[in-house]
Amino acid sequence: MKKIDTIIFDLGGVLIDWNPEYVYLDAFDGDREKMQWFFDHVCTHDWNENQDAGYPLEKATEERIALFPEHEELIRMFYGRWEEMLGGAIDGTVQILKKLMDSKQFQVVALTNWSHETFPIALQTFDFLHWFEGILVSGEEKTRKPFKDIYQLTLDRFNIEAERSLFIDDNLRNIMAAKEMDINTIHFKNPKQLEEELIAFGINL
Repeated sequence: MKKIDTIIFDLGGVLIDWNPEYVYLDAFDGDREKMQWFFDHVCTHDWNENQDAGYPLEKATEERIALFPEHEELIRMFYGRWEEMLGGAIDGTVQILKKLMDSKQFQVVALTNWSHETFPIALQTFDFLHWFEGILVSGEEKTRKPFKDIYQLTLDRFNIEAERSLFIDDNLRNIMAAKEMDINTIHFKNPKQLEEELIAFGINL
């Protein structure tokens, strides 16, 4: 294996805790079964990911209301109260990021599935996002993980050699797609596991 010189971080679920349950659990009076039905059928993961690829939030909201008019108030909450879904930084990973940056041994960038309309809020909220040498935001590029073009775009934009890079993401689907591009990967589960796997790659913090 070639020596790693670039580390690529996912953001949501790795460095930033984001979860719509923070809004909807109260909206459903703690009824997890009803909340899950709503996520499975109305404001679904696939629907939200479409906005991560650049689809306008307002248009997506109105189209969903047209399909499910009885759930209009709940649908409007998804992006209307989006900031409340941010649970804060995942501190252990932020500490790892800082150590990597301080070592000055690696180019450190981010590749995130995120709406271009809400990402500026994250930039204002989390100082560590300004540490990166670059961030590729799916909504700005009109594509998203796990599509091949967004990985290639990341490699090209930051002059990265795939076999000398390491991609960290909490979504196994995104990890598998990166592997197909010959990018080294760590499937993130928690900060302790991340640190252990970095050491296995010869990256001692």
